[in-house]
Amino acid sequence: MPHRNEDGASIINLNNAKIVQKNFTVLSDVNLHIQRGRFCYLIGKTGSGKSSLLKVLYGHLPLKVGSGDVAGFKLETLRAGDVPNLRRKLGIVFQDFQLLTDRNIEKNLKFVLEATGWNEKAKIDERIDEVLASVGMKTKKHKMPHQLSGGEQQRIAIARALLNHPQLILADEPTGNLDPETSNDIMTLLKRVALENNCAVVMATHDYHMIQNFPGEAIKCEDGKVSIMNTAELFE
Repeated sequence: MPHRNEDGASIINLNNAKIVQKNFTVLSDVNLHIQRGRFCYLIGKTGSGKSSLLKVLYGHLPLKVGSGDVAGFKLETLRAGDVPNLRRKLGIVFQDFQLLTDRNIEKNLKFVLEATGWNEKAKIDERIDEVLASVGMKTKKHKMPHQLSGGEQQRIAIARALLNHPQLILADEPTGNLDPETSNDIMTLLKRVALENNCAVVMATHDYHMIQNFPGEAIKCEDGKVSIMNTAELFE
């Protein structure tokens, strides 16, 4: 059974954590507490540790020093067999969409649901329609990924992230391949998703112009440390 920790209201808790990638300490003394419903940017220069931090949060990298839990799963004792169960509590959105190119949108989403234990066709169909409607893509379910624009594919990726009612969405540069107008649409969508689904969203980004348009809270990775700041401080 996964090692669970139900204490506290935070969906992410890291305490004196050290983030290590290939035996190199990327971040140290990380203390981070994020509640459901919060939207936070994850910012910092290339190589500052943003992606490594995300990988620890979704169980791709082990937490060897310090303690932490994500969606009730204790990271310092997380076993390989626990990782799929952790990820069922999360939604992950990548820069390059990562849709399966050999099947249509409906079958992309059905694949995820069946892989995570859904087996009733009526409930699967209903959930697919719900998430597609929530991102404005219900009419696109029979399209192939290559028939959609980048912005539409990212909306589908967000719908996929919502399938299992996640408590947390981790988005790694989700607007990195999109034009500014489409990026604004995706940002508006992610902020609405956090509010409507009472889930936390942590979004890694380099796009300071977008941050200026959508001010808020940021987790900053710099010089091997992590700090929490208001994005207004970036433009003072």
